[in-house]
Amino acid sequence: MEVIGSGFLARNFAALADSHPGVVLAAFGVSVASGIPEADFAREAIRLYELIDRCERRQEKLVFFSTASAAMYAVPGELGREDGPVFPSTAYGRHNLALEAVLAASRADYLALRLAHVVGPAQHARMLVPALVRQIESGAVRLYRGARRDLIDVDDLVDVVDKLLATGASRTVVNVATGTATPIERIVDHLEAGLGIRAEREYVSEVASQPVSVARLRRLVPESARLGGDGYCRRVLGKYFREYAGRAPAATG
Repeated sequence: MEVIGSGFLARNFAALADSHPGVVLAAFGVSVASGIPEADFAREAIRLYELIDRCERRQEKLVFFSTASAAMYAVPGELGREDGPVFPSTAYGRHNLALEAVLAASRADYLALRLAHVVGPAQHARMLVPALVRQIESGAVRLYRGARRDLIDVDDLVDVVDKLLATGASRTVVNVATGTATPIERIVDHLEAGLGIRAEREYVSEVASQPVSVARLRRLVPESARLGGDGYCRRVLGKYFREYAGRAPAATG
């Protein structure tokens, strides 16, 4: 596998560099959901178009990381399914959906993986856990009312993608998530307990988000059923939150 990129996901997927010959993993581009300049979206799109052309010519499989967050799935009352209604609520979601459409219209072999909130070491400062840790340490945390977040350990993500590629799945979209969306208040509770800090909470409104369907993922990779459930979120946060405690998180990734 050729991993293209230098950020958080690229560093973690380097472990698969000697596996899956003929696969190109696009681990670059926009990694946060808000406040993104249009130029950053354009830069990612151009780079992906060039990779699509290359993969068509060389008959390689291209793995593209999209999002399964509220940026993509914002229709309350039903599961967010890969083949169901999709109404992106942000420019970030619309950008990812547009790139998925370019892949689908191409002749390239591909997998478009809609990721839950990935948690791991050396993340971008504006990713969920580093941002929450920084806010809690400041004494005040801003939360979206009613928000839930499906967290997945980056080690589990790498393992699932490894197994997914081994199935030969082709030209499809797959939600890569645990299927367990934890209330944001509970995530903050876990982080506060670990940090030994109680922060003031400010609530703002949020676009309603859908729980994410993992039926396709579990059909393709039955082992993924072990992810999620009671205790998984707490274990993932406990594994990584100290990475960001007491210092400014990494600014790139």
